[in-house]
This record gives sequence, structure tokens and C-alpha cells, in this order.
Amino acid sequence: MESISVFDMLKIGIGPSSSHTLGPWRAAERWINELKSQNILKEVTHINVDLYGSLSLTGKGHATDLAVILGLTGSDPETIPIDQITVLIDRVKEKKSLNFNGENEIDFDWETDINFHRKFLPFHANGLSFTAITNHKKIKSTYYSIGGGFVVKEERKNAKKNLEIFKNFPYPIRNGADLLNYCKELNISISQLVALNEESLRSKSEIDHQIERIWHCMLSCMYIGCHTEGNLPGGLNVRRRAFDIHQKLMHQDSYNNEHEWLEAIRHTEVKFRQIFKWVSCFALSVNEVNASLGRVVTAPTNGSAGVIPAVLMYYLTIENHQGGFEEIKQFLFVAGEIGSIFKKGATISAAMGGCQAEIGVSSAMAAGALCELMGGTPEQVVTAAEIAMEHHLGLTCDPIAGLVQIPCIERNSMGAIKAIHAAELALETDPKQAIVSLDSVVDTMWKTALDMHAKYKETSEGGLAVTVGLTDC
Repeated sequence: MESISVFDMLKIGIGPSSSHTLGPWRAAERWINELKSQNILKEVTHINVDLYGSLSLTGKGHATDLAVILGLTGSDPETIPIDQITVLIDRVKEKKSLNFNGENEIDFDWETDINFHRKFLPFHANGLSFTAITNHKKIKSTYYSIGGGFVVKEERKNAKKNLEIFKNFPYPIRNGADLLNYCKELNISISQLVALNEESLRSKSEIDHQIERIWHCMLSCMYIGCHTEGNLPGGLNVRRRAFDIHQKLMHQDSYNNEHEWLEAIRHTEVKFRQIFKWVSCFALSVNEVNASLGRVVTAPTNGSAGVIPAVLMYYLTIENHQGGFEEIKQFLFVAGEIGSIFKKGATISAAMGGCQAEIGVSSAMAAGALCELMGGTPEQVVTAAEIAMEHHLGLTCDPIAGLVQIPCIERNSMGAIKAIHAAELALETDPKQAIVSLDSVVDTMWKTALDMHAKYKETSEGGLAVTVGLTDC
């Protein structure tokens, strides 16, 4: 049975989109490794890149072309200095050459060597091909960015069942029923079950190190977003709102870094109405950083990256001031497992399922995770996830001008609030009396995705993108 690690669901990368930015970036890296394995990378004299479907229709707004180039230079999205991105891109554009994987300087014209095709390839809505030209032949490889930074090759068959990374988990989980059965059999929580699976792949110290990296990236992202003002890039001139909200909420509190900032928030007097402002501030801050090509954690995607950190910060700053690393790990374990159930049973790609597959899934992940931290049973945890998704079913993806800004940024705020409310409702629910199960809502989400018109799946050809009329910024 396919098994997906928490660290597959929560990945560090550059914004604004996991499927349109991180995925194509990783596809370029994978292609480079294939060429190196054939000992032909240094023989390449020219490269062509072809983008299809959603990668083409919203590719420029989602910085797909930029991500592909960065991948071809050999840069790593987890470690590349943010201030070096523009430098690298400008060099390629101005010199009309590309240092392929940092070891082979070749001619490359940004305007003619990256091609945008409106047609959709049959396997998935996010398709891209790389063609390498040598003195003797052309070598072409096609990849699909299937959401959350996951990339597969064209020859892989059955998108619903065989797109996962196979791992030897002692407790393989296909759906919510499996999850609850294991928890009942072993008499443990969901986070404890996830820990058993993760520890079959890597040491506890490595797990803790990875969790620390993920949390540090989330916290830093919120900190940067709350301390950066001005307008977002892209042409819509969307004003950053996290900065203004944060200024009003913090008053004159002093701190020197993100960790002191967290403690300062914990000691801020919070009234009922301010709770919603804080949650919105956290969510907006992450996605404003994401929209400006900052480093975020896919949770499960870049477009929905603000929900999980916002809800986790809500817990740490409102519900439990003593919460620390163990609670953060517990939260991320549960969130990752719930996300993997949606990925295996449906999709986390907006190009396949609309925004229900991104904000809806992230809200479900956060709701379940918060529910466990608040003392919920495994049955209540999956109920929380079900409630959150139930109220996102049918949500379309129609980014104005192809940018991950409107309505994407606000939707993270809404998804976070819904997650908190879903967790609270689940804690007051007897799961034995629940009519809708997590597995039934996952199945419904997938069927809704199949029924949804293609123009509402991250194409900017329907909904707000058309009604507002700002199609080219």
C-alpha cells in the first residue's frame, strides 16, 4: 500500500505555487539527474522548455518560467538566498545564456526557449517537457506537477493510485477508516501512530531536526510577513495587510527576532475580537510572503501555506502559552497524515480539483491537528477534518491575472478560521452520531473535482478572474 511521509506533505520551497513553482523546479532538477546518469549533461548545447495546460495558462502569474530556470541552474529551493533569485534571473535574461546545473554554459533565450501551450496533456493538467539538444540528438522528457511539489513522469499510469512514493510503513494508512482502526487496535493517538510510521524511515533525532526546520521556516515566514509593508509584485498592486494589522495589535512591544516576537505575542492582552484578527494576521503574512517569491512550507501546497501555521500559532499564543516543540511536532504529525489521506483518495492540486483541493485540504489538516492538541479523541480528530472539508466542497480556483493573490491570500485567513471552528465543533460532537465520515467527504471531494468545469481549475478562465477582467498585468 502506498505510504506518504509527513515530510512529503510539508516541504520547504519558494512561492508562489507548489504545483506551478516548486513542482516545475523539482522537475528540472530531476531531469538534470537523468541527463547526468546518462553522462550527457555536458554535451547539451541547447534547451527548450514546453509548458502545458494550467502551467501555461497561469504560468507567468505563478512564476513557472522563473522556477524552471532556477531549477535548470542547479539552485535548491530550500537553500537559495531569496535576494539571489532576481540576480540569477536577470543574468539569464540579459546574457541570453544559462549555466546549466552550474557546469555547462549554453545559449538560452527566455523569450523563445520557454513555450506556453494552451492545450492540456491527457495525464494531468500541469504538464511540462524539457528537450535537450546535443551535437548528435534531441532528448525529450515529460513531467507532471501533481500538486504540493510532487512530480511524476509521463509513463507512470493510474494517477489516482500510483503517484505516491512507496515506503515500508509498519502501519500503512489508505483512508480514515484505516487510521482509526490502527489507533483503536494500539490504543494510541493519531500523532503517536504517525510517529511509529515515521520512525520506521528515519531516526527520532532526524525527525526532530526536520520538524524544527519546518517550524522555523513557518515562524520566520510569519515574522517576515508581519514586518514587511508595501504592495505585492505582479501588477495588481495588492497592498500587504499583515503589516498594518500587526502594527495595530502589537502596540509598542519590543523584540529582536521571531522567537522573542512569539513570546511578546503570548504576553499581549487578547480580547475576543482580536483573536480573529491575530489568526488572519498570521495567515495573511505567510501568503503575502508566498506571493512575493518568499520561502514557505507547502501545507499541503504553497497557495494554502498560511492555514496550518496560522492555526498552530493560534494554539501557541491563545490556547497554550506553555506549548513548545512537542506540541508543534504533534500538530504537524496529525496535519500531515490527514493531508496524505486526501492526496491518496482525491487530490491536493487546484488544477485537478479547484481550491477545495488546497484551502479545503489545508483547513481539514489544521482542524484535525488542533482538535488533537485540544484533547480530542482520534474519532473527534477525523470528525474535525471532515467538518472543515465539508464546508469547502466545490470551492473553485480562479486567480485574478493568474497571480496567487486574489482571492488566494484571503482564503487562507478564511480557511484558518474555519479550521478552528471545525475543531471546536468536533470536540462537542459524539463521533458515533456523525452522519458524514472523513472517507465519505474525501470521496465527495474527488467526485466534485471530476464534475467541476475546467475553467474553474486554476486557469484564470472563469469566476473572479474573468468577472473582474484583470487578465494581464
